[in-house]
Amino acid sequence: MKLSTNFVKDYIDVDVETKKLAEDMTQIGNEYDSSEKLINATNLVIGEVKECKMHPDSDHLHICKVDVGSEVLQIVCGAPNVREGLKVIVALVGAELAGNIKIKKGNIRGVESNGMLCSMEELGIESKFLTKEDKEGIHELPEDSIIGEDPIKKLELDDSVIDFELTANRGDLLSVLGMAYEIGAIYNKKVKKVELSYQQTKEDINNSFKIDIKTDNCTLFLAKKVENVIIKESPTFIKNRLIASGIRPINNVVDISNYVMLELGQPLHFYDANTLKDKIEVRMAEENEKLITLDNVERTLAKEDIIISDGEKPIGLAGVMGGLTTEVELTTKSIIIESAIFNPLKVRQTSKKILRSEASNRFEKGLDPNRTYMAIERACHLLEKYANATIVGGLVEYNKENLEDKKIEIELSKINKTLGINIPKEEVLQIFERLGFMCKIEKDTIRVLVPKRRIDIQIKEDLIEEVGRIYGVDKIEGKLPVVPLKVGSYNKTIREVRNKMIALGLNEVLSYILINDKEAKKYTKDEFEIVKLLDPMTEERNTLRYSIIPSLMKIFEYNQARNVKDISIFEIGKGFYKKEEQYGEETKIGALMTGDYYLNIKKEQSDFYTIKGVAEELLDYLGYKNRYSFVVDKKMPQEFHTGQTANIVVNNDIVGVIGKIHPEITKQDVYVFEINLDKLLQKRVGKMKYKEISKYPIIKKDIALIADNEITSQEIENLIKRTAGNLLINIELFDLYTGKGIQKNKKSLAYSLSFGAQERTLTDEEILEKIKKVITNLEQKGIQLRK
Repeated sequence: MKLSTNFVKDYIDVDVETKKLAEDMTQIGNEYDSSEKLINATNLVIGEVKECKMHPDSDHLHICKVDVGSEVLQIVCGAPNVREGLKVIVALVGAELAGNIKIKKGNIRGVESNGMLCSMEELGIESKFLTKEDKEGIHELPEDSIIGEDPIKKLELDDSVIDFELTANRGDLLSVLGMAYEIGAIYNKKVKKVELSYQQTKEDINNSFKIDIKTDNCTLFLAKKVENVIIKESPTFIKNRLIASGIRPINNVVDISNYVMLELGQPLHFYDANTLKDKIEVRMAEENEKLITLDNVERTLAKEDIIISDGEKPIGLAGVMGGLTTEVELTTKSIIIESAIFNPLKVRQTSKKILRSEASNRFEKGLDPNRTYMAIERACHLLEKYANATIVGGLVEYNKENLEDKKIEIELSKINKTLGINIPKEEVLQIFERLGFMCKIEKDTIRVLVPKRRIDIQIKEDLIEEVGRIYGVDKIEGKLPVVPLKVGSYNKTIREVRNKMIALGLNEVLSYILINDKEAKKYTKDEFEIVKLLDPMTEERNTLRYSIIPSLMKIFEYNQARNVKDISIFEIGKGFYKKEEQYGEETKIGALMTGDYYLNIKKEQSDFYTIKGVAEELLDYLGYKNRYSFVVDKKMPQEFHTGQTANIVVNNDIVGVIGKIHPEITKQDVYVFEINLDKLLQKRVGKMKYKEISKYPIIKKDIALIADNEITSQEIENLIKRTAGNLLINIELFDLYTGKGIQKNKKSLAYSLSFGAQERTLTDEEILEKIKKVITNLEQKGIQLRK
C-alpha cells in the first residue's frame, strides 16, 4: 500500500516528518518498505524562455536565454517543444535529479550551458504516468507560474510516499481513510468526515433499472445512475494523488473511480449506461463461457467465476475486471455506478487466473459494507463536482450484509493479565476511543462497539492485541514465562532406525515435503488422491508428497549437477494422501545410492545388491529376519527399471519397494528403496531368541545351477530350504553369471550351503543324500545342475 502523505492529511491534521510517521506506524505493527519524497530533485526553479534560437552546429539543439528571477541563464536544450515565452522547470547548476544525475556547468558543441530544462521523467515521474507531450519534451508550466518560485509546489507534487508492507488481516488499511484512523490512534487525532453531499433529480432509478442476484457469492450490490457526464482531464490534486499511489491518471471519470477506491477502500465499477439493457444480473459463469475483458483479451470462464451479466451475456468478472463492451468511453454521457461485495475466496481464485489488481486485492481481504454505501455516495459527489454530472434519484439495492457494529465484552483484568502489565482503566478506555471504538465500562467489564471497518477484530483476544500495540509493546516489561515442567518424549524406534542407517554408511538428509503435482504419483502404484495446496507460493512446490523418493531424486540431481558422483543418503519423513475424503499421513524411510559406497574403509560400486543388503540389514535389525522377501511384480511403477525392481514384502504384505531408477529418467545407475514404517512396525515382532552355537563342525557344500531368467533366486532358495530340511542352517548366493557358455535366456547361480546339527557331527553320506534330493527337486522345476 503506497500512502500519499498529502492524501492522508486531507482527513487528519498531523504535522509529522514523513520518516517519523513511518517509524511510528511500524511501532504499532505496520511495517514499511520505503519512505521518500514523490519528487527527489533539488535546486529547481520556475524559469521563462526569453530567447530561443537554433544551435549553429546542430539540427535539433536550441540555445535559450532563460530568466530564473535572479538572473538570465544561457542553457542549451534539445527538446522539440522549447520556444520563446514558455514557462519551464529549470535545474540550476548543482541540482540533483532522478537517477543521481548532477547538473554541472558545461559546454555543448562549443556553446556554454548553465543548467537544464527538465521533463517530468527527469524529475522522477515514471513514463507510464505521463502524457504524450510530456514524454516527448520538457514540461510546460501554466502561464500564471511565477518566475523564480518552486515548480514542485506549483505542480502540487510536494508530496511524500510511504510504501507499507501490510499484514493479510488488515484490509482496512488498504484505504487512505483506514490509514487516517490508524494515524489518529497514534497521535490522538480525530478523523475528518468524508464529503458525500450532492443534488439529485426527482426521477427514481428503480423505475427504469433492475438488478437480479442469482448467487450467494454476492452479498451486497448497489447501483446508481448519473447523466450528462462531461469526460475531460482530472483536477491536478486527483491526478497527483493517483500518481503517488502508483495508479496512472486517464480521465476524470475513470480517475474518480480509482480515487474513491484508494480513499475508502471500496472498488467501484462504472458502466456506460447506453450499453446495458436496463438490467444487471450477478450469477456464476457457465463452464467455458467467453468474455472479452477491458484489456481486449478473450477469457474462458469456469463455474467458480462470479460474473456480471446484462441478462443475456457476461459484461464483467466480479471483483476482477470489467468487460470491453460496457467500457466508459470519451463519448459516454450516462453511467451506471456499481458498488458491491463479492465472496473474497471466489474473487481470489478468479484473479489468480486472470489478473491481480488493486481492486481484487481489496475484495480478497474483505470489505466494510458501510463503506460500500459511502463509496457510491462519494463517487456521486465527485462526479457532480468534477464531471458536471446530473445524479438520478434513488438507489437500486440488494443487501444481505449486517451493517451494525460488532459488540464485544472484555474484562479489564483479562487485558492486564494477558499483557502482563497493569494499565489503568482510563487509559484502556482512551485507547479504544483513539481507535474510533465506542466503549462503556461497568465494574470490570468493558463493552466495546467495534466498527465494521475493522474486519480483523472478532474476539476478545483481538481487542487485547489492539490495547497492547497502541499502548506500546516496548513499554511491556519482559518476563520469563513460568510453566510447569513435563517429561520430554521421542520415538525410540525411529531414533534406532536413524542410527542404524548412519551406521550402515548412509548420510541423513532433510528435504521439502512440498513437490510439484506432476511428481506426486511417481515411484508408486498405490491408489490415493494427491493433497494439493490451495494457495502455493510457487507451482514447483504446490503439493504434499506421498512418496519420499521424488525428494531424494531432487537431492541426487542437485549433487549430480555439481559433479558429486558418490551418493548414499536416506530420509525419514512423512508422506501425505487423501483416500475416501479422509486425509492422512504416514511415516516412511527412503534411501538412494549411486556411485561408490563406503562402509568404514571398505569401498564398492553401488548396485542392486548393495541397496538390497542395506534394506535387509535394517529389516533384520528391527526383528523381521526370515519374515520378509523381495517379490518381483510385473506391474511395478514405470519409473523403475524392468527386471531390477521388487516389492518388499513382510508377512505376505507389501510394505515397500526397491529397485533401480529407469534409464529414461537418469543415465546414471541409481538405486532406491522406500519402506512404510507405520505399516511395517504394526507387524509385531516376538522377543529375540538366542540359540547356542553348535560345538559340532559345520559342513559347507557349493552347488552351481542353470535356470531360466524368469526364475528368481528367492524361489530357488525356498525350494532348497524345503528339501534340505532342518540340517540346512544357511544358504548364500555367491555368484551370478550370464554370457559365454550359458544359453540365451538362462543364467548361472552358485550357492554355498551350510549344514550342521546341535547334537552330533554330520556325515558326508547324509549330506550327499540331502543334496541329491535337492538336485532332483530342482530338476523337476527345470533347474539343472551346471556341468
